[in-house]
Amino acid sequence: MNELTTDLKLLHEATLNNLKNSKANNTLKAYKSDFKDFGLFCSKHGLNSLPTEPKIVSLYLTHLSKNSKISTLRRRLVSISMVHKLKGHYLDTKHPIIVENLMGIRRVKGSIQKGKKPLLINHLKSIINVINQQKIDDIKKLRDKSIILIGFGGGFRRTELISIDHEDLEFVPEGLKISIKRSKTDQYGEGMIKGLPYFYNEIFCPVKTLQKWLKISNIKTGPIFRRFSKGLSLTDKRLTDQSVVLLMKKYLNIAGIENKNFAGHSLRSGFATVAADSGADERSIMAMTGHKSTQMVRRYIKEANIFKNNALNKIKI
Repeated sequence: MNELTTDLKLLHEATLNNLKNSKANNTLKAYKSDFKDFGLFCSKHGLNSLPTEPKIVSLYLTHLSKNSKISTLRRRLVSISMVHKLKGHYLDTKHPIIVENLMGIRRVKGSIQKGKKPLLINHLKSIINVINQQKIDDIKKLRDKSIILIGFGGGFRRTELISIDHEDLEFVPEGLKISIKRSKTDQYGEGMIKGLPYFYNEIFCPVKTLQKWLKISNIKTGPIFRRFSKGLSLTDKRLTDQSVVLLMKKYLNIAGIENKNFAGHSLRSGFATVAADSGADERSIMAMTGHKSTQMVRRYIKEANIFKNNALNKIKI
């Protein structure tokens, strides 16, 4: 009997571990952060947060709707639901009081989402030119240029970008292969390989710039994008994903470009938008970005083509 109890206990612990490992660490952190806000709302109003009921969730969503986007409301709903599942509780997120409330909120607020600006070719060239003009050591120039050009050229999420190790790189005659071990939409760690060809213009070539960076930094293993110490000595510490955003915003500002509406996602969305504008089809764009659905890619294509085949072009004035 004791052996059976011990076996069940071990199975229970292993099952809980499997449930936790079914989601990436960043995803679990996001769930906890979202649920914490829900918990504070419930505590303030004397309501139960775990387990909770559809009516309470609906009230919370209405509360959030005053200052939040529809996408934020949907994410919070997913987080509340997932925390309940992980804790062994059932929550009916398809209950009419939740679904119809969301529909009403969307109708009142409107469903058009204004995303962050994509980093387009003119922005990219401005950043690289500005970096080249800076009175800083070449080693720092090459690191910063490599981050921007590789991030744009590969349509990377910033977390993917700073996670690249030297062992993930393979230089071939056609360009560079980069192995991505795990990404936001690759929860099972199947991985993918991105191919970056050589550019005709070496100044803006991600592959050539990265080769120069690896040579001057003498990085032969581990993270390729690292921090500098205050004395401009290169450390072995990996950059944070926030560093990518700050770097991009810094050089946009120096170039005289308003940087408020740019974010880490701007490199990725910029690649997709520019590729679509250049005639790339959605399948080839998705092969690079790793998007699992066509919805967002088609949005990039639609925005890129907003002035192509525009009916107003047919009017002669």
